[in-house]
Amino acid sequence: MFQVIAIANEKGGVAKTTTAISLGGVLVEMGRKVLLIDMDPQASLTVYLGITPHTENNTVASVLMNGSTPFPRETPIQNLYLLPSHPELAEVERNLSTREGYRLLLKHGLQQINAFDSIIIDCPPSLGLLTQNALVAAELMIMPVVPEYLAVYDLRDTTQLVKSIRETDNAYLSYRILFTIVDQRIKSQVTICNRFREKFGDAIYNTIIQIDTRLRDASIAGLPITHFLPDTRSSHQYRDLAKEIF
Repeated sequence: MFQVIAIANEKGGVAKTTTAISLGGVLVEMGRKVLLIDMDPQASLTVYLGITPHTENNTVASVLMNGSTPFPRETPIQNLYLLPSHPELAEVERNLSTREGYRLLLKHGLQQINAFDSIIIDCPPSLGLLTQNALVAAELMIMPVVPEYLAVYDLRDTTQLVKSIRETDNAYLSYRILFTIVDQRIKSQVTICNRFREKFGDAIYNTIIQIDTRLRDASIAGLPITHFLPDTRSSHQYRDLAKEIF
């Protein structure tokens, strides 16, 4: 059973944050105690949950730069906790390479806490040291992909990084692809999904996350879609995803 999951893709706008918060909501429904980690300097996940990043002291930035013990904070959802981002995280990333074992810093931080059943890491839209720290700490990387022509190039770069990390720092890292923001009325998207499945087979989840404006409404409300509209299509799709993962 996967305990630490990283949501990663070097491309932005593919529903990484939406997937992190939605999957967290599903796992809480399943009775798990869940930690979300916002590794993105843009702090989208932190803001989503109604937290102002620059007012926080116990953040992922202090864990990476100072070796601080993580002190996650509560969120409005019972059993869902957050280790927030901070505006200084971009500067922290620029300085990480000066630290010994700089790709292991998040992993070492997480080894100091054991109170959570599942940990979900929302990565920035890059393959830099923040994402690398997340992948070294994770057992599974989920790569949200919008079925567009250029997606194959993003996939190539990310899978190469996974291979590198397997060879050096985390031999147990696996990855799966999740199609997101899918509009099945667009024939080209359906075609690309089918071609990806032919090429990557079981590396792609059967579940797809279709385009849904109610996901945006859930973000405005500061809630996972499963808690905002429990019976909407997206809620059921993320529950289906959780069943595939676990």
